[in-house]
Amino acid sequence: MKSIPIRHIAITQKEPDLLGNFTIRKLQDLLEGREMVHELHRHDFYFFLILEKGFGNHEIDFVSYDVTDYSIFIVRPGQVHKLELRSDSRGFMIQFNVSFYYPIEKEPSILLQKASNKNFYQLDEESFSGLNVLSMSIFNEYKNKPEAYNEVIKSNLRILFVTLMRLRNKSNKAIENKDLYVQERLEAFLQLLETNIASEKQVSQYAGMLNLSNYQLNSITKQTLGKTASALINEQIILESKRYLLATSNQINQIAYRLGYEDVSYFIRFFKKHSGYSPEAFRQKLK
Repeated sequence: MKSIPIRHIAITQKEPDLLGNFTIRKLQDLLEGREMVHELHRHDFYFFLILEKGFGNHEIDFVSYDVTDYSIFIVRPGQVHKLELRSDSRGFMIQFNVSFYYPIEKEPSILLQKASNKNFYQLDEESFSGLNVLSMSIFNEYKNKPEAYNEVIKSNLRILFVTLMRLRNKSNKAIENKDLYVQERLEAFLQLLETNIASEKQVSQYAGMLNLSNYQLNSITKQTLGKTASALINEQIILESKRYLLATSNQINQIAYRLGYEDVSYFIRFFKKHSGYSPEAFRQKLK
């Protein structure tokens, strides 16, 4: 059975002094006058695309975005995406794995989680200029490697995440009014869904992992997203199913087993109920 193609940071780009894999490249150097076309795949690292000038299309978990000037894309580990980028695009591509940035301290980790919960940011020229300065600073530290450059890179990344988090909150005033604890529990739940959906499909299982009751977890998801925890679990199952249907040539029964369903007919009925298509019809429609 085939898995969704997973890309890793190349061995030649590993930086031992950074305590994990990290790379930043100028798009002009990466493109070298050629268009970039990446077919559907997933990463085991964080992928940031910071575009001062951009043309093309970027699809992340089957949501399509136009690539525009002053925009930022974030792809989390595990998400699937495909990218078409025109040759005259300008900006930076930043890639790093979980072991690089995740510190012992809780707060910086939460900043990355909050910033990356949104895949696409559209900025104006003024807002983008500050982030571009940060990106250039990270690039120069990475390229020249002065003393303690790894700490400077991480500090600049933290400022980048704070800025993106503020932009996210500004675009959605409702987030500012949510209790911080409630928001953190929601984001922890969504992360658990991403990594455990093949084996855990019951509200009680996730509530237990979060040290919450079923009632508390449902209260959190209804308060923040207007959905039950069960509805979010179902959405994650459908999303992961779509990832395998479009990114692999696996048979339907193989995908069902991969997602923890021994009864293939039940999986087919479940998928059709929540997507409007049978798995095979969905694959043929979008491939």
